[in-house]
Amino acid sequence: MHNSYASNYSAFLFVSEYKKIYSHAANTPRNEYLCPAKPYVNILMKYSFLIPVYNRPDEVDELLQSLAAQTTAGFEVIVVDDGSTTPCAEVVSKYADRLDVHYFEKPNSGPGQTRNYAAGRAQGDYLLILDSDVIVPPGYVEAVDSELRREPCDAFGGPDRAHPSFTPLQKAINYSMTSFFTTGGIRGGRKKMDRFYPRSFNMGVRREVYHALGGFSAMRFGEDIDFSIRIFGGGYRCRLFPEAWVWHKRRTDFRKFFRQVHNSGIARINLYKKYPDSLKLVHLLPGLFTLGTALLLLGTLVCPYAPLPLLLYALLVCLDAAVQNRSLHIGVLAVVAAYVQLIGYGTGFWRAWWRRCVCGKEEFEAFKQTFYK
Repeated sequence: MHNSYASNYSAFLFVSEYKKIYSHAANTPRNEYLCPAKPYVNILMKYSFLIPVYNRPDEVDELLQSLAAQTTAGFEVIVVDDGSTTPCAEVVSKYADRLDVHYFEKPNSGPGQTRNYAAGRAQGDYLLILDSDVIVPPGYVEAVDSELRREPCDAFGGPDRAHPSFTPLQKAINYSMTSFFTTGGIRGGRKKMDRFYPRSFNMGVRREVYHALGGFSAMRFGEDIDFSIRIFGGGYRCRLFPEAWVWHKRRTDFRKFFRQVHNSGIARINLYKKYPDSLKLVHLLPGLFTLGTALLLLGTLVCPYAPLPLLLYALLVCLDAAVQNRSLHIGVLAVVAAYVQLIGYGTGFWRAWWRRCVCGKEEFEAFKQTFYK
């Protein structure tokens, strides 16, 4: 176990004027926007935000706006467009006078490799990784800083919440991803923070540790869990920062949400093939729920009361979500979201189990069309 967590701050001098630089990395041109002069210079750079984005300029706008409102300074922001057909260069340039923001463009290679690209250009002692569909509260950096000063660690992650401005559908999906009744959200709780496995929508890691582990793997989905497993495997300490939370939009319709969780189910089997000890009982529950749902629905052919457990579960979810959100409408939508989440994940899990464990196909061969178009 590594016992030294002291940060080696790297001196960082803000540039004095707005620049646009063209360079070549791997024979590929990229654009970088550097912020203009700030009212302070020669400060110590402690944090680098890494933000991969693919065709979501509006989301990046909201995220950068929230970063510009932080109560604590001393960070840079690196936005990397991963082969977007709708780049966000103009959006990023709007914040050049309020943030130390850097913008890059590169061919599409997926979120993991895009984060690695950003990490190679970061100067902070800690890399703070966010998905483009999150918004951070004003005290986010302050919360991270407070936790690291109180009890330093090598890596960390935080929870997510639904913003009051989210649509009812977004709030319902957020409920399904964070509720105890759907096995969603953060597993472990405060008593098990030392074994918390952060997700890439809200993750932090010391830059030295990131590079020592080689960053994210080539996995198209589940790459953040793979990275967290390697953090623990390397003997590093990882914690949950309860107050370093973000507002997470997630998907905006049930079709996209189903595809997301279906791919997560596939990723769980891929992780099992790579790390057999990583598969826990909780990971089997959505698959068992899917099988149980199918059996109960088939049972209606012989017993009209067979679907009763499904109706009771739906009522439980509806009431809990309605109370939490103070909206019966959201409660009803949460029932649909919960079934989409569990069955989407479960079908992906069994599909991957059949192709990888029974048929013996490799990861890239088994799901090439799903993950690697």
